[in-house]
Amino acid sequence: MPLFRIREAAALLGVSDDTLRRWTDSGRLPATSDDAGRQAVDGAALARFAQELAAENPVAAGQISRQSARNHFTGLVTNVVRDTVMAQVEIQAGPFRVVSLMSREAADELGLQPGVLAVASVKSTNVVVEIPDS
Repeated sequence: MPLFRIREAAALLGVSDDTLRRWTDSGRLPATSDDAGRQAVDGAALARFAQELAAENPVAAGQISRQSARNHFTGLVTNVVRDTVMAQVEIQAGPFRVVSLMSREAADELGLQPGVLAVASVKSTNVVVEIPDS
């Protein structure tokens, strides 16, 4: 499972590094150490926490006044449901939950599982999931 350094985890949640450190120091978000001894957060734990934050702070209707036709949402995969042919992938991108339906083969090739960093590219009703370079 991927580990995210404090600054990376904070950016994914849309908060400051200091806020994330307060959450880890208080035990609200579990933290661990990476191979270099730096404080880090497990991807699956971060994904669950992102869902909790989004539920606590839903986006109010009417906040968006203009939006482009094409958008990219960087977030964490929070759930993947696979059957023999298709997969449903949920991504928590800050307060936004994005759901994509794709072939199981595509989900498997991308290695999608809870805690993986992913980008949802949205155009009209088509959502494409990408994995950013590390």
